[in-house]
Amino acid sequence: MQLTETHRPTLDQALEAIRTRAYWSPHPEHPKAYGESAPAEGLAAFEALRGTRFDLDQPGTDDWTGGEVSPYGPELGIEYPHPDLDVLLPAMRAGMAGWREAGPETRALVCLEILSRISARTHEFAHAVMHTSGQAFMMAFQAGGPHAQDRGMEAVAYAYAEQVRTPATADWSKPQGKRDPLELRKTFTTAGRGISLLIGCNTFPTWNGYPGLFASLATGNPVLVKPHPRAVLPLALTVRVAREVLAEAGFDPNLVALAVERPGEGIAKTLAVRPEIKIIDYTGSTAFGDWLEANARQAQVYTEKAGVNTVVVDSTDNYKGMLSNLAFSLSLYSGQMCTTPQNFLIPRDGITTDAGHKSYDEVVGDLAASVGGLLGDDARANALLGALVNPDVKARLDGAAGLGEVALPSRKITNPEFPDAVVRTPVIVKLDGAKPDTEAVYLTECFGPVSFAVAVDSTADSLELLRRTVRDQGAMTVGAYTTSAETERAIEDVCLDESAQLSLNLTGGVYVNQTAAFSDFHGSGGNPAANAALCDGAFVSNRFRVVEVRRQA
Repeated sequence: MQLTETHRPTLDQALEAIRTRAYWSPHPEHPKAYGESAPAEGLAAFEALRGTRFDLDQPGTDDWTGGEVSPYGPELGIEYPHPDLDVLLPAMRAGMAGWREAGPETRALVCLEILSRISARTHEFAHAVMHTSGQAFMMAFQAGGPHAQDRGMEAVAYAYAEQVRTPATADWSKPQGKRDPLELRKTFTTAGRGISLLIGCNTFPTWNGYPGLFASLATGNPVLVKPHPRAVLPLALTVRVAREVLAEAGFDPNLVALAVERPGEGIAKTLAVRPEIKIIDYTGSTAFGDWLEANARQAQVYTEKAGVNTVVVDSTDNYKGMLSNLAFSLSLYSGQMCTTPQNFLIPRDGITTDAGHKSYDEVVGDLAASVGGLLGDDARANALLGALVNPDVKARLDGAAGLGEVALPSRKITNPEFPDAVVRTPVIVKLDGAKPDTEAVYLTECFGPVSFAVAVDSTADSLELLRRTVRDQGAMTVGAYTTSAETERAIEDVCLDESAQLSLNLTGGVYVNQTAAFSDFHGSGGNPAANAALCDGAFVSNRFRVVEVRRQA
């Protein structure tokens, strides 16, 4: 396997990208870039998996389990290996020594080979992501494919950079005056902590999963992948590719393994406190994230949990562009993104715009009309919204009408290709921020296509509410619109104080709920929404230790 010749230039480009933060991606976003036959071959490969037993030839398989049903309706009918942990975990640890001896560069290059093979099968992965997450195909293709692969490669680059910060060898000589110097020969080896547990999520199994998976693998740790029970296939395919590459490169394939649970088993809780588990990556609810942080004391725990994302609307010099940008942000994947804005803080006296003064009611009404216009055509709506990922999201959407005055009611859309898909447009609810009883509504994350237009007394009140929201509830994203340099600085200060990632005055083709690998940080690790950022040095540096051996020279 010509790893250096094939992948070292790509690794160098990734290292340069994380240094400069400029745009770069080695993974094409357009489906046509993968060849004329790729779409049909990818669909055929996905269809061939349905109704089969997904054998990984990994040790400790004591049963078979599955049960994924596509949010678009069809049952996948795939059975996966269920693990006997007392057999599988020791088998995973057995490969650690050889993986450690390979060193940071070889580990990085093996990881890039895994990503390269996944990239070649992006069409197949796109269907797997679509039919487990409910994303529309183009989003599943891009977010589940190249964007996820970018995030994985970004983690590999950071892992490599942190590991080679310390030299592999050093000659140490301390002068002793007239006596001979004291001389030692020292070696420094990066050693993984132990088995890393990836607890996958339902909505973005690859995008949220790849950073932790590749950060741990590149730093010398075996990785046990525990997918969300409704979104197993994308990560099972990932594990299969990783095992094939590891074996071909001369390493133990059990360095990457899959743990699929039986219905209601709750295997993540069992695994999380096993002494063999030294690292945990988790994306999901705050309740379980908090439990992991409190109880998995033997492990380094990296969590991305719930937050209340907020947009401060003060003023704009591009009113139409602001409305269009926000409408798209609310609609993309039915708001089922951890970065989708939930609360819009709008002064009750209105805002100044290039289209004249707009009252609170006008701003909310125009935003509702913009969303309605964007989703007025059912074909376009299906392509943007995808399907609701689970019944809990639909229940929250159905209950939103009882929370306040509805500015934009949700409507049902039929997907002609998948008539069983649950497709709904977003709802916008008006709330008075001055009423204490409404705080319980808008200061709680309402995951899905539900947003609140909160009337506040002034922009100063918006900033105070923003500060309290981020500090107490956390936020993955903050957006703001203002033409005032003073207000812009005040918003920046709040976000810097509370460690929230801020997007200012977005009116074009970049949206608050999108981030680009190698350049944008996803989360900060500095507020309750997440205790880590994807991806920075801190995300990888505690996944390994540097072990020193000193010898008399």
